[in-house]
Amino acid sequence: MSVNNRNGSAPGTGGNADARLQQELAELKREYERLRDEKIRADRDVETLTRQLEELKLQAEAEYGTSDPERLLALLEQKREENARLVADYREHLRAIRADLEAVESAERNAGDEGTF
Repeated sequence: MSVNNRNGSAPGTGGNADARLQQELAELKREYERLRDEKIRADRDVETLTRQLEELKLQAEAEYGTSDPERLLALLEQKREENARLVADYREHLRAIRADLEAVESAERNAGDEGTF
């Protein structure tokens, strides 16, 4: 005949070990649930990012004629060079306007100086 203690296990057979195993099992279940939730979120994020990438590729194709990153970088560099050229042209245009304005002001001063005796 076997004698059981109050937790149902025989004396000396590890009632504490059973409790520890149950606690560990509960912790493992919580960890599993957490990991499952993380996987669901990660899968949803991948799906969202994949859809966004496809939309951006279509947008790039429509706006720039390509979605290839290397070609887009080349186009960007080309636009930067064009912008630098346009700024330099504008700077030169303003310099010419200033020079013309200074010439007109100088001519007015000279005309005023010649008219006074």
